[in-house]
Amino acid sequence: MNLTLKRTWILSITIAFVAAISIFSISPAISDIEFAPDQGFNWYFWKRPDPTFWSRISVWVSYLTHQLFIWGVIGWAQANRTKLRDRNKMHPINWIALVGTALFVALHYLQTAVFYDGLGQDLPVITSQGSVIILLVIVLLMEAPRRGLFLGVGTSWFSRIRPILLRYHGYYFAWAVTFTYWYHPMETTLGHVVGFMYTFLLLIQGAFIFTRVHSNKYWTFALEGSVLVHGVIVAFVAGQEILPMFLFGFLFLIVMTQMHGLGLSRSLRWAIGLASVFMVLVVYSSRGWGNLNEVLRIPIIDYILVFAFGGLLLLGQKLFGRRIP
Repeated sequence: MNLTLKRTWILSITIAFVAAISIFSISPAISDIEFAPDQGFNWYFWKRPDPTFWSRISVWVSYLTHQLFIWGVIGWAQANRTKLRDRNKMHPINWIALVGTALFVALHYLQTAVFYDGLGQDLPVITSQGSVIILLVIVLLMEAPRRGLFLGVGTSWFSRIRPILLRYHGYYFAWAVTFTYWYHPMETTLGHVVGFMYTFLLLIQGAFIFTRVHSNKYWTFALEGSVLVHGVIVAFVAGQEILPMFLFGFLFLIVMTQMHGLGLSRSLRWAIGLASVFMVLVVYSSRGWGNLNEVLRIPIIDYILVFAFGGLLLLGQKLFGRRIP
């Protein structure tokens, strides 16, 4: 990649970190919000107890405008892909996407300060969590032909549907990330700030469409693996007993699947795997072996969804393949 592309990438990540940290400055504007009591499963806690027409319209219009913008970027890039053949440089559409992303970050900051409302006011929390889970599953499915699913095995299982996923995944990813971004107000808890930092990076990833940055295996691995950090921090801040489930569940995915696309030596992969097993043994020797199933909960769900979605896509390709552009 050329120097401008590399510098823009690094600068974008730096600005994302600064933007995430600046969320703490919104605290005086939202400190008087009194939340309704937690009502348990599927309840989103961080929403104002007295929503108004204008608070709701502020977030829904902002979200829909952002969504249409990012879908428009993807649609234009897809339609003009022949103009974007040089993946080693920035294109005008990348600059437009980055500037647009920055503007929507500023808009969300102002919208939270004035209205403190998000899509979570009207939608259950499972909609946000589910959209991200499916995104991660699609990544596993899309990357399987390159790195396999189980210790490098399975590269051929879903190779036939990879071209379809590569061509159309951006539309779903853009929806999942943008929807989740506007689901939450810019709350100043550590879990929210880290979550917004992660979301900023995902938005940046989308802005570098049709460049080497977008397909850089180390960058995409960092994005994919960062869900471990986010999940652990959220569980820790909330004081949840299932913190080890997030830690070792996402670590299992890294060891079993994700790290095998990085070109690491066999000895290094073995070292990482053995170190992970050692940590599990240390933690559950005191936590109790009866809880060891926690390690497998997230991976089992993800792999089941991978085979379910992959199987449906293979079936659809067999039935309607010739009709898919």
